[in-house]
Amino acid sequence: MHNTLVNMRVRGIQSGFDFLTSTAGFDIGESPIPYESTDPYWKAFAVGLLNTLRVAAIGILATTLLGTLAGLGRFSRNAIVRGLYYGYVELFRNVPLLLQLLMWYILFTQALPPINEAIQLAPGVFISKGGMSFPWPVSAHGHVALQMPVKGEFIIEGGAALTPEFLALLLGLVVYTGTFVAEVVRAGIDAVPRGQTEAAAALGLSRWQQIRLIVLPQALRVIIPPLTNQYLNLTKNSSLAVAIGYPDIVSIGNTALNQTGRAVECIAVIMAVYLALSLATSALMGWYNQRAAIRER
Repeated sequence: MHNTLVNMRVRGIQSGFDFLTSTAGFDIGESPIPYESTDPYWKAFAVGLLNTLRVAAIGILATTLLGTLAGLGRFSRNAIVRGLYYGYVELFRNVPLLLQLLMWYILFTQALPPINEAIQLAPGVFISKGGMSFPWPVSAHGHVALQMPVKGEFIIEGGAALTPEFLALLLGLVVYTGTFVAEVVRAGIDAVPRGQTEAAAALGLSRWQQIRLIVLPQALRVIIPPLTNQYLNLTKNSSLAVAIGYPDIVSIGNTALNQTGRAVECIAVIMAVYLALSLATSALMGWYNQRAAIRER
């Protein structure tokens, strides 16, 4: 490190994290908090962090639902249902995630109609090349009201909206990681002795009651550890967002690196963010694993 710092000084290369308080000088297309180009670099990194957290949190929830559904579907008594879930797993698990992200991004930005011809999926829900608009609660006259999007001549006004970049990244991560979660759930259910379900059936429990009350509580002991790995993979794979223009922490870090030349510092910030997210996820899942463990008397 000493040699590196000396060589950097000789070549006139600045170092340190003092640049974080300097003016960023670039705009960010999608920000969950107020941000302007005149704000400092640290706030730009904060926007990137929040964008990463947003896609990771929603992605983990959606992946859990999709993966659990697909894993349970592999045990369906209907051959067509089993075949559909098997096809989903084998198709999306064996295609690189980056290609899937590009596929979804092209779908949202090229195949969908323009904003003035947006498709209405449900009352107040519109989708187009500009993204997806949907109702959103707002504070009005001392109570909460639901603001409905209204399609205008050029834009959709009101409600909340998700950009094509966010939708492509979220859908790609969920569909891809969901295949691995499905296999984790399937393996966990397979690990439960068959005698357990036979005993539950003998007691008169329905198929759903057998799964909910007997199988899943025991399968969790096998499911949780590898499930934690998939949550970590989803969070880290969100760094591929830079390929489709979503302003996550990696995208913001690359922009800051190009403008300031502080490569070591910008990369260190990105590494620290992903390390902190991974450790927090591992700690939370470790706590949940302890609560789900069967305690022997």
